[in-house]
Amino acid sequence: QLQLVESGGGLVQSGGSLRLSCTASGVALNNYAIGWFRQAPGKDREGVSAISGSGGSWNFATSVLGRFTISRDHSKNTVFLQMNSLKSEDTAVYYCAASPLADYVLLRAEKFTSWGQGTQVTVSS
Repeated sequence: QLQLVESGGGLVQSGGSLRLSCTASGVALNNYAIGWFRQAPGKDREGVSAISGSGGSWNFATSVLGRFTISRDHSKNTVFLQMNSLKSEDTAVYYCAASPLADYVLLRAEKFTSWGQGTQVTVSS
């Protein structure tokens, strides 16, 4: 059974950087597209970024385009979300999720069937 664990969250000042990791156990992640989603208090869940199983396709929300990058290391069964130039509005709980549709990189949460427990990112202004 696929299990996902996020790590790398924390408190950072505005303009700073963090790298989130999403590590899988149970199955090889290269058969899954991986998405990152976030939810701030009182707000709806928002899709942030996604990467295909091969790593050859990716997608970003407009709000993070040019600031965030996504990558995957098959040898570590891990997907990374590098977040640069962080803003206070990036504060949220970040979740990674897996879709069995390996080429799916749209940010529609219903297509992602396995979810991690989330990691808190707080950006202080």
